[in-house]
Amino acid sequence: MNKDLVAIFEYLEREKGIKRDVIIGAIEEALRAAARKSIKGLLNVSVKINPKTGVIDVFAQKEVVETVSIPDEEITLEDARVIEPECNIGDWIDLTVTPQDFGRIAAQTARQVMSQKLRSAERDVIYEEYRHRVNEIISGTVKRVVRGATLIVDLGKVEGILPDRFYPKTEKYNVGERVQALLYEVKDTENGGAEVVLSRSHPEFVSQLFYLEVPELKDGTVTIEHIVRDAGYRTKMAVKSSDPKVDPVGACVGVRGTRVKNIIRELNNEKIDIMPYSEDPFKLLQNALAPIEAKKMEIDEERNCMHIVVEDEQYPTALGKRGMNARLNGELIGMELQVKRLSDYQAATNLERVQMAASDDPLLDQTLTIEGMSPLIVESLISAGYDTKRKLLNATAQQLAMIPEISREMADKILEQIRKKRT
Repeated sequence: MNKDLVAIFEYLEREKGIKRDVIIGAIEEALRAAARKSIKGLLNVSVKINPKTGVIDVFAQKEVVETVSIPDEEITLEDARVIEPECNIGDWIDLTVTPQDFGRIAAQTARQVMSQKLRSAERDVIYEEYRHRVNEIISGTVKRVVRGATLIVDLGKVEGILPDRFYPKTEKYNVGERVQALLYEVKDTENGGAEVVLSRSHPEFVSQLFYLEVPELKDGTVTIEHIVRDAGYRTKMAVKSSDPKVDPVGACVGVRGTRVKNIIRELNNEKIDIMPYSEDPFKLLQNALAPIEAKKMEIDEERNCMHIVVEDEQYPTALGKRGMNARLNGELIGMELQVKRLSDYQAATNLERVQMAASDDPLLDQTLTIEGMSPLIVESLISAGYDTKRKLLNATAQQLAMIPEISREMADKILEQIRKKRT
């Protein structure tokens, strides 16, 4: 048993990083509990383990007295001085009471308590080494696959867990493969230990990959303001530069795309869109949509939603497969994004104008005025025969654009303002 203990000390110290004195303290406490069950009636039972040899000694304290009345707790001066020559009446001395066999129950109890204490010691090592490294990228080797597709990753001194929900469904791993992942969290387990949880699906994983590749991010010249992700398929990242001479997008992409290509390779060809950041949600969304140009953008503040209109042929791209592009762009600007085809939008607004024009509202037949519109434009409309709002509502944008002073864009703006405000 002594050799086995020494081997355990060396293994845990070398492989798990647990100091020998911590291990010995845990085992001594476990054996002390077992000894109290095996050795009845003795006071202050203690256990000492030699760290080099693994020899175990069990001690109990007895009081030195002239006449023994309680044998389990007292010893005569004559007997005591055989053990400790300098002792006197009233002193307490340690006696070796190591039993030849703790017994089956005592040994089992010792193993259980020792296991618990070692888990606690290992947890402290995990916390000490890894709690300050949350959101760092670490690498290890897939040791085994459990519960379907959850990976146990050998990180060296400890094992990390990469749950199947924390890496893209597009990725598959085999035992022995190297894997890079984000240190997502260090958490306590139900049995008193701790585990290192990894992630490859979190947006921060992509951020940290860029920090490894882009010096401008490390020195703070360029910052990642927003990043959203559908792991395995697409990442969108808005970046900003504190130096007007540094292009934030160019810095992240690298010369001929070298920097971003390395990251795409690590992400198994996941698409990455990088755009300039803007505090204006309209501008930020337009940057994210490029080269698609939104014909109309409008925010519904009550529903925290933005509505955009795009050309019919650009609608599939703006929406994306399974609505992914619209959803990610919405997450990027912090609100739901609703995308509509230009033809559908025009049909809806034309119907609404026709219904308004057919109403009995007498204000629609008054002399034309349009709030905020240039008087010259209003005069041009009146001169062309559109002297009331009802007549304007019955017109099309193409008809209004035939007036020399009015462009197609201006015609759309006029009809939109009449439809919405009726001023």
